[in-house]
Amino acid sequence: MRAEPILRCDHLVRFYDTPSGRVQAVRGVDIELPAGVTAAVVGPSGSGKSSLLRMLAGLDRPTAGTVLVGGVDLWQLTERARARRRAHLLTHVYQRPSDNLFAHLTARMQLRRLVRGSGDGVVGEWLERLGLSHRADHTPDDMSGGERQRLAFARAAVAGHQLVIADEPTSQLDSVSARGVMDAVAALSSAGVTVLFATHDRRVLEHVDQVIALRDGAVATVTSAGSELAVIDRSGRLQLPPELQERFPDRRVRLVWDEDDDHVRLEEP
Repeated sequence: MRAEPILRCDHLVRFYDTPSGRVQAVRGVDIELPAGVTAAVVGPSGSGKSSLLRMLAGLDRPTAGTVLVGGVDLWQLTERARARRRAHLLTHVYQRPSDNLFAHLTARMQLRRLVRGSGDGVVGEWLERLGLSHRADHTPDDMSGGERQRLAFARAAVAGHQLVIADEPTSQLDSVSARGVMDAVAALSSAGVTVLFATHDRRVLEHVDQVIALRDGAVATVTSAGSELAVIDRSGRLQLPPELQERFPDRRVRLVWDEDDDHVRLEEP
């Protein structure tokens, strides 16, 4: 029996009304991520990455569709219940390192406030695992951008969260600092935490389990274990890569099932 995914969204849609008309930022996205998986959402600017992540994090209400975290649909809850559920299950990491931490608290205090009871042991463990022990008694102003982002990810581990959603967490970091953040992501994954982030940073993609490519607000491909796969959503719609779409300018295609070869062929009508 397949385990329940930590994160699942079905038919997720997001419209924005602008002075020039309605913009469809996210179009029918389906995603499932089990415990301990690391995944990156990629795509050009305007492809819907940030809109998607904000819905998955319980920050922006979808126009349509469902978001389940730990088996609970966030958008069927009241605002207060959703805030409690988010606080119990997920950590959100923002792009700017300064937006993730309290400026007046030391690294140790940032984490200690998230632990119930006597939590000095787990706080010290994660500060050490993420290379932050020497910053335990320093405030964010005394830390580099990479150290702040690693500390932001550490919050999930000490709070016992199942999911981290991060928007461009390495975009303002140099290569060394970005690698440190990805080491932190790997440490969380080994502890069973699921991590999903949007990124333009091609340096980090070799360090994740899945790469989810968005095009025009829809999932175009998913790459796992070095294999890029086209996606069939739960409505049966198939996203073709751009180079194949060009073969069918009328946007119509005949699907032919070849029983002998066990293949599906795409043919012009």
